Order: sequence, then structure tokens, then C-alpha cells
Amino acid sequence: MKITKAVIPAAGLGTRVLPATKVMPKEMLPIVDKPAIQYIVEEAVQSGITDILIITNRGKGFIEDHFDKAPVLESILERDKKYDLLESISHLDKLANIHYVRQIETKGLGHAISKARMFAGNDPVAVLYGDDVVVGGNAPATKELIDAYGTYGKGVIGIKPVTRKEIVNYSCVKVDHVKDNIFRCTDMIEKPQRDEDVFSLYSILGRCILPPEIFDILDRTPPGAKNEIQLTDAMRELAITSGMTAVEYSGTRYDIGNKFGIMKATIEIGLNHPEIGEEFRQYLYELTNSGILDKPEMLK
Repeated sequence: MKITKAVIPAAGLGTRVLPATKVMPKEMLPIVDKPAIQYIVEEAVQSGITDILIITNRGKGFIEDHFDKAPVLESILERDKKYDLLESISHLDKLANIHYVRQIETKGLGHAISKARMFAGNDPVAVLYGDDVVVGGNAPATKELIDAYGTYGKGVIGIKPVTRKEIVNYSCVKVDHVKDNIFRCTDMIEKPQRDEDVFSLYSILGRCILPPEIFDILDRTPPGAKNEIQLTDAMRELAITSGMTAVEYSGTRYDIGNKFGIMKATIEIGLNHPEIGEEFRQYLYELTNSGILDKPEMLK
């Protein structure tokens, strides 16, 4: 089945990036010259997605405005013959059919995804976490997962290895290798705190393909970690009954829900930016050879 629908949960409060996110949604924080959520939407579109539902919350109107027309700004850019800048914004309302629904109460990722039931209907949907920007790789991460869904016909999770120290803050999945970057997932747990709960150091990071039955499962999923309805708990039922496919996608994932992740994304994506990449590369080279990294107090 061709997958053309995607859900982007973007209702989180962004507390790990305060005070920047007191007013500005973390999904709108810039990585060089594009907000994080634009990278996510563009990945979905490049993967064949035509319809996107963004789950928002109070104060997230900037997201809707970004993917809307800006007639005054566009007319000024056209008047001033700044066609390259005009091109960078004039296509945003045409990327996909983008819809919005509010998660009135922030009761967890599972609760947010449950808001997509009517949008999904009886179709499988791709889920692209609003915290995770994935760039590079052999293909867009979502496309790699969609291809696996087409091959194996089961729900798909996108996985990456994390450290033993980090796994307690993420999900943990039990997997068996099938071939290449494909695994069979038979169990998972959200934020494992005991050694015996650590199945592996693979975690679900940012992407999954969910079959339509996930919504019935979410309806009966009780609150879990943080007293929230965890999507991992619902997907676990799929994993232990019918099984799920796990794909170690080839792209690089950045967690834009924390300050260090934003800095990593800005630096690494900036190095490949067609406009500033070479100049930025030279700046970093000079900076690292100046001794400042050994003596950061020199910048004070």
C-alpha cells in the first residue's frame, strides 16, 4: 500500500530549550536559515507524502504562519527583484496539504497521535517526531521506513544506537537482525531504569510507520512513564503480538529538543550550506587553530 499521510506531533512545551521556547515553538528554532520543522516537512514530501497533519498546542501559531502565504513580504521581494529570497518562501504553502489539530492537554506522545484518528482513517501513517531532524543518508529516513513497510507489511520503527547512559532517557527495543539495516522487533520499553529492562542499546528515534489498528490500541493504553500515554507502550502491543520491523535509517539524526542537539545541527548542516558553508568551514578552522578551544576564557 502506498503511504501518503504523515503526522508530525509538535505540541511539546520545549522546556529543555528554555528560555528560547517561552514564546517561540522549539520546532521553529532555526537551523542555519530554516526552522527545524521545515526540514521535517521537506523530508516527508521527499518520501512521497502528500498530506500532513501537524499536532500543535497553544502558542504554536508560528508553525501555521510559516507554511502559509505571505503576500506582503512576497510582493516586496518581487518588487525588489530578490528572486532567490522569494523562491525560498513562495513554495512553502505548496509543499503538501498541511492540516492542523490541537492537543489541548499535553498528556504524552501517544495521546497526541490519538488525535490523528480521523485524519488517518483506515490508512497507515508515517509519524515524524517534531523533536527530530534527520538529514543525509542513502534516502530520506521516512522513505526508508516506507519501503520496509511495503516489503514486510508490518508497522515500522526507525532506530539508532545510543549509549548506555542515554538509554534511560529513551525507548529501548528488543531486536533480531534480519539483513543489512533491517531488524525484527518483538518488544520495547519506554525509559528503562533497570539493567534487566535494557534489551539493547537501540532506541526508537524520530520516525515510525503505524498501521491503523494503533488507534484502538491507544484508546486502551493506560498512562505510563511521567503519567503520560506513551506511544511506545502502544507500539509494544504490536511488537509482542504481530511483530514490528525496525530500520536503522542511514541519515544523521539531531535532537532539536535540547540545546546541544541544536548546536550540533547548526554546525554540521551549516558546513554543507551552499551559501555560507565554505566561509563557515574556514572560520571553524581558524577558530580551532587559535587555541580558543583549549582556553575558552579567551572569548570572554
